[in-house]
Amino acid sequence: MKKTVTTLADGRELIYYDTRDDTARTAVDPRPLTPVVSRSEIRHDELTGDHVAVASHRQARTYHPPADACPLCPAKDGHESEIPEESYEVVVFENRFPSLSGGVGRCEVVCFTDDHTDSFADLTEERARLVLDAWTDRTAELSALPGVEQVYCFENRGREIGVTLPHAHGQIYAFPYVTPRTAAMRRRVDEHRAATGRNLFDDLVARERADGERVVLETGHWIAFVPYAAHWPYEVHLHPRNRVPDLLALDEAARTEFAQVYLELLRRFDRIFGPDEPPTPYIAAWHQAPFTDERREDLGLHLELFTVRRAPGKLKFLAGTESGMGAFMNDVRPEDAARRLREVASA
Repeated sequence: MKKTVTTLADGRELIYYDTRDDTARTAVDPRPLTPVVSRSEIRHDELTGDHVAVASHRQARTYHPPADACPLCPAKDGHESEIPEESYEVVVFENRFPSLSGGVGRCEVVCFTDDHTDSFADLTEERARLVLDAWTDRTAELSALPGVEQVYCFENRGREIGVTLPHAHGQIYAFPYVTPRTAAMRRRVDEHRAATGRNLFDDLVARERADGERVVLETGHWIAFVPYAAHWPYEVHLHPRNRVPDLLALDEAARTEFAQVYLELLRRFDRIFGPDEPPTPYIAAWHQAPFTDERREDLGLHLELFTVRRAPGKLKFLAGTESGMGAFMNDVRPEDAARRLREVASA
């Protein structure tokens, strides 16, 4: 992998990731941009202990532009873009409308391909591996920034999820605090250790392998299963067979096999609801251990992939119980979801 670091016209960092070492990235951003002025702040909810990022400047962010004005397509034929090269493989740049900024974290955009019509599932295994390498590199870089406690790589896909740019891309947030979901996992890991003397992630994966009913696929280095108490209609958790705390700790064998496994999962997601349905909207979320956690080795890296679609033409909305009380109600039995995901295995 070759990494080329440069800057955009307003001073934001732009990083190219290429598979070939002889690839040259020399294009300059010609746009007359003014420096980004963000007003992010972190507020603390005294009732719940949650942190809330307030970022009012994001109201002006780009919203569903026409395809010929997409800011994530490469810059060519007079098209102005966040990526000044005429083509690219994988690109990361600082978000112009960040939720976290100004000494309270950082937000980055990850472009998976320069093809406006492709999705992650359309990538080759070589390109998917390059994305993994980019996620890993950014995790290393962002975790070293002052005040950063947790690095979160994720992808939102589909209008139903709230995506405002259809070009295939993800994001990386460098949080200045430990997120609530990770903090809850930390508590459960500690409780399980105190009660059994064992690691919760190890026991969870062992139980799913032994049961088998919710396993979607398993390889030499990865296992994907629908969790016993899935929150979402179709939800899959992808774990490395050997527990590690973060992307940096994955060995070469697991990294090599990841692309094949993850692409297979994404392609199955697009088959869940049949050929007449549009592509399945989803969120893909990497859970990594906070870098400030002294016992971070007890936490297990994994990816959670889920969709808000519960049936053809029907969405699961977070209504009164979920949004108001955080009490999830699932419309699909997890064992049935796993069976469906096994049935739609790609050729």
